[in-house]
Amino acid sequence: MWIQKSITLTPKKRGFHLITDEVVKHIPQLSDIDVGLMHVFIQHTSASLTINENADPTVRGDMERHFNVLAPEGAPYFKHTYEGPDDISRNCI
Repeated sequence: MWIQKSITLTPKKRGFHLITDEVVKHIPQLSDIDVGLMHVFIQHTSASLTINENADPTVRGDMERHFNVLAPEGAPYFKHTYEGPDDISRNCI
């Protein structure tokens, strides 16, 4: 079985967000699949995906704190600013 689908995620503020449930909700055919491979491409200039097992919820917080130091909100050296101050967001699946 081959499924290709474009979906729109609900807008999120800057941060690390779990999107698995939202993706699964948009692809009901997944319940018919026992083994497979999913490719997820997020069409956003500065968003990215991380894949984590989500066994320990503190990991997301640790990653958030690290990235807040690595790429602080409104840093004066950012050139990509035309989409707004919270444009640099991340999502977790």
